[in-house]
Amino acid sequence: MQNAIDIKPQRARGRGRLNTKALDGRTRLATFYQEGCAKIRIPESFDGRMEAVLINSSGGLTGGDRLDWTFEAGPGSHLTLTTQACEKIYRAAADTAEVNTAIRAGAGAVVHWLPQESILFDQASLTRRLEVDLEGDAELVAVEAILLGRTARGESVINGMVRDRWRIRRDGRLIHAEDLALPGQEAGPVAELAAQPAVLKGHAAFATLLYVGDKAEAWLEPLRRLAGDGDAGISQWNGKLVARLAAADGFALRKLLVPMLSVLRDGGAVPKVWHL
Repeated sequence: MQNAIDIKPQRARGRGRLNTKALDGRTRLATFYQEGCAKIRIPESFDGRMEAVLINSSGGLTGGDRLDWTFEAGPGSHLTLTTQACEKIYRAAADTAEVNTAIRAGAGAVVHWLPQESILFDQASLTRRLEVDLEGDAELVAVEAILLGRTARGESVINGMVRDRWRIRRDGRLIHAEDLALPGQEAGPVAELAAQPAVLKGHAAFATLLYVGDKAEAWLEPLRRLAGDGDAGISQWNGKLVARLAAADGFALRKLLVPMLSVLRDGGAVPKVWHL
């Protein structure tokens, strides 16, 4: 009898690329490319800025899936990048889901990297990389948020893996680097680690918010006032501001995150797709 043939599950693959330029006081599209499950949509804008909505048409990520995004904001242009919805990271039978994002901003450009939250399911596995190169006085606002399950549905994450790597450079010089490893080598199950007071204190939602630009010092106290007595730590130094936020669930996290993003966007609202 002939041996059964092993058939590997189909995996999602996607690549998207978008470049902008400043022309006649508006941010215009210079290059646009999408492939596979990576889709980009650009809603109409009335203020001269550009907002791009990123879509994973596969409906979520699991082990072996891969998304690659590349963006460049030309000198003097203003680009906001967000996602259509929260990205679901499903249980991985094997391998890990990968999301790689590379951003370049020319002199005088402003880039806001504002994806909605990633929702981890139990036994999910995610590796994510963010590489940003800023030229001259370019400005950056970036956020990444993770939900450990959907608490409203009684979900929790007992085991799983998340690795998140950020590298931010200005004129080729590294100005910010961080690596998140959850649970980390020999650290035990995610649930045990997240329960520790020095980690998440039992919270199921957390985010990192980064601002790089000449307003870092000015934004420090407004953000601290918004944080109040919540589980947040906010610091600024060397032209950058970093906020670490933790909350009981996704809704509580957004109540902290949305007004902070509005401050960093000079009073502007978050992208419309963020609204519940």
